Amino acid sequence: MPRYLVAIHHPDNYDPALLEDAAMHRDIDRLNEEMVAAGIRLFVGGLTPVGAARSIRRQPGGEVEIADGPYLGTHEHMGGFWVLEAADMAEAEEWGRKAAIACRTSVEVREFH
Repeated sequence: MPRYLVAIHHPDNYDPALLEDAAMHRDIDRLNEEMVAAGIRLFVGGLTPVGAARSIRRQPGGEVEIADGPYLGTHEHMGGFWVLEAADMAEAEEWGRKAAIACRTSVEVREFH
């Protein structure tokens, strides 16, 4: 069965202490329970704030540079994700829709090769 990444996106200034409440945590817990019961959840993980990221870039000549911060300079970043096993993209999108509702933010769904 195909595997999909369901990625949660947060703005750079996302502060869980200010934006996440007990109701949101309950909704995410329920979604996780539903995914487990459906047998589609392979892995789930939340990520530390984007300020804690380290970028590792290969430079011309083969040198490697390590820098503080995210790899891409965008206004949003991945805050967490699920890896799901679903029948097709339509099913993965439905789980992504549920994730967007539970997490109260944008979600991206992509199939693994």
